[in-house]
Amino acid sequence: MLKLDSFLPYRLSVASNAVSDRIARAYRARFGLRIPEWRVLAVTAEAGEATQADLVRRTAMDKMTVSRAATALVARGLLARSRAQDRRTLGVRLTPEGQALYAEVAPLALAMEAELLAGFSADDRARLMALLARLEACARP
Repeated sequence: MLKLDSFLPYRLSVASNAVSDRIARAYRARFGLRIPEWRVLAVTAEAGEATQADLVRRTAMDKMTVSRAATALVARGLLARSRAQDRRTLGVRLTPEGQALYAEVAPLALAMEAELLAGFSADDRARLMALLARLEACARP
């Protein structure tokens, strides 16, 4: 019989929701960002410029969620649309305002991660990241 407390997909979903909810409250209250917007902002900051396809792939969010997040960030002046390197697709890049916001949010994200992992040893953290990477690889078609 299925026991949810020991069913991996359920446990991952509950853990993910708990972490996301905690982060979402902080980002929304302090920066007016929803989680999808933060993910698009962070991926764009890391990439320098990103296309919609890049954002969908790197954030693991659907096209509509990425599109809405990017549109909201453009409306706030945090992202600017541009032609991607192949000149056939649109890309986005951070504006100076977006760079400034990212520079403020990123340290908070790292601090929240440190709080969440405070009870884990360095070996535990490394093992957790390795196990998550293996699990992701197993789950991909």
